[in-house]
Amino acid sequence: MGARYRTEAANHDGVEGWSRVGDGLGVRVASPLAGGADPEATNPEQLLALAWATCLNATAQTVVAGRRRTSVRVTVELHDAVPGPGYEFHVDAYLSAEGSTPAETERLLGAVDARCPVSKLLHGAATARVHGEPYAVS
Repeated sequence: MGARYRTEAANHDGVEGWSRVGDGLGVRVASPLAGGADPEATNPEQLLALAWATCLNATAQTVVAGRRRTSVRVTVELHDAVPGPGYEFHVDAYLSAEGSTPAETERLLGAVDARCPVSKLLHGAATARVHGEPYAVS
C-alpha cells in the first residue's frame, strides 16, 4: 500500500530564518540559545513538542473512542550530547485520561504509545520517555 499522506518541509536558513512546508506554511525559526531570540519565532524543540503532543492525544482519542477526555503534555530539553559533539533532545510525554485510575492510564499509555507514529519514530531513543499522570487540563 502506498503512502496515505505525504508532505515535505525545507529550511535553507539554518536555525535563524524560515522553515517552509511546500508552498504553504512558513514558520520563522530562531535558536533558543541565542540571547534576544525573536519571541515570535519557533524552534525545533517546540515543533517536536507540538508534533508528539498532538500525535499522542489524537491517538489517545482514537483508542478511547470519545468515551473520556484525554490530555497530553510534552517537555523537550536541549542538553549537551554525551558523548559529544553537539546537542541532544531529552523528551518526556505525559498522558492523562479523565476518570482513569493509574493502572488504567498506564494501559492506555501503552496502547497509545504503540500506535502513535511519532512514538514509533522515537522508539528506542534513550532520551525519550512516556509517563502516565492524573488527569488535568492545563
